Amino acid sequence: MSAADGDKPKRPPHVVIVGAGFGGLACAKALGGAPVFVTVIDRRNYHLFQPLLYQVATAALSPANIAVPIREVLRRHGNVRVVMGEVAGVDLERQEVSLANGRQIGFDRLVVATGSEYHHFGHDDWAAHAPGLKSLDEARAIRRRLLAAYEEAEAIRDPARQAALMTSVVVGGGPTGVEMAGAIAELVRWTLAGEFRHIDPKQSRIILAEAGPRILPGFPEPLGRFAERALADHGVTIMTDSPVEEVTAEGVRIAGEFIPAATIVWGAGVKASPAARWLGVETDRGGRIPVNPDLSVPGHANIFVIGDLALAIGDDGLPLPGLAQVAKQQGEHLGRALRRNLVRGAPMPPFRFRNRGNTAVIGRNAAVFDFGGRLFKGRLAWLLWALIHVYLLVGFGNRLLVSLQWVWRYFTHERSARLIS
Repeated sequence: MSAADGDKPKRPPHVVIVGAGFGGLACAKALGGAPVFVTVIDRRNYHLFQPLLYQVATAALSPANIAVPIREVLRRHGNVRVVMGEVAGVDLERQEVSLANGRQIGFDRLVVATGSEYHHFGHDDWAAHAPGLKSLDEARAIRRRLLAAYEEAEAIRDPARQAALMTSVVVGGGPTGVEMAGAIAELVRWTLAGEFRHIDPKQSRIILAEAGPRILPGFPEPLGRFAERALADHGVTIMTDSPVEEVTAEGVRIAGEFIPAATIVWGAGVKASPAARWLGVETDRGGRIPVNPDLSVPGHANIFVIGDLALAIGDDGLPLPGLAQVAKQQGEHLGRALRRNLVRGAPMPPFRFRNRGNTAVIGRNAAVFDFGGRLFKGRLAWLLWALIHVYLLVGFGNRLLVSLQWVWRYFTHERSARLIS
């Protein structure tokens, strides 16, 4: 080796993070300023706060309130770069990520945090008529259908068609379905009330359909019962033990009954993104990739999976749920662990999830909160829900704007994002 070769600076290790959701963004921020090179790849140029997408769909918030440019979040970290692109595959032997445009990006460590998507249980054609709540495009589409349905109902005189246009069906009784049904009820019974001359939005029919025996199955039963009562008070009809059998442009068939409906929202189940195909690994039935305690993929010590895509086991021996707080904690843990490992050679420690509670909002002054056995419901749970969601939002500006809009809506029932585009 020549003297010149010996004087060459050693290349810093390169960490590639695929996905800028809660987990990926937290990991990148934890690696910010470290003597490592970090590349964040996402098909969009913004980080999206998915838990509040239903408020975009029901005109309570605008898309800009819950999205922030990835580059803005990471701009103070000079060692982190952002690449907007669609990942097409991963070459494990060459340690390269392939983008759809043909570009190759090499890595020393790979973090896959691509999240999940809605599962229509083999009926992919239903998605066109029953969009989920995983993207801004879907939220805007739901808002457009919902608001346009009332405009059409105002313009016609056929009572049967009016009833169908003023019927909304939410499929799935988990937190997303409960929150969506409650938000639609508040929109049509408070915000839209009195604005039409030939229809009464208060006569709308809002249905929450759940295939299982009760709503909010992931919460203790007392909270599920409270949610049922609160939704009923908001005018929502709950159908349990009622699996969906058909979804069309005209409506939905549930437990043998066809219900004409203009607005159908899907929140019944999720499956992991197809990233497992890139890695050539086995998954569970939901498409999740089993990971070691340190969040690495078995057999691939330099590849890590976090968030909804990861099948990680908690201290209770059960898989960790697909929640924002899980992904965020995994990202922060992994970023710090990689920082110590790549800089000092420290071993990768196991991840331990610290449950900070599970919550769902039903409507005005009504929410449920399960904090490790301590159960809250009603106004206190509603306040806790609001504080947690504001805290999790990225960016001070979004936190301030969302807080102000929630306060304004609380006293006026007005929703400023009622645009049909």
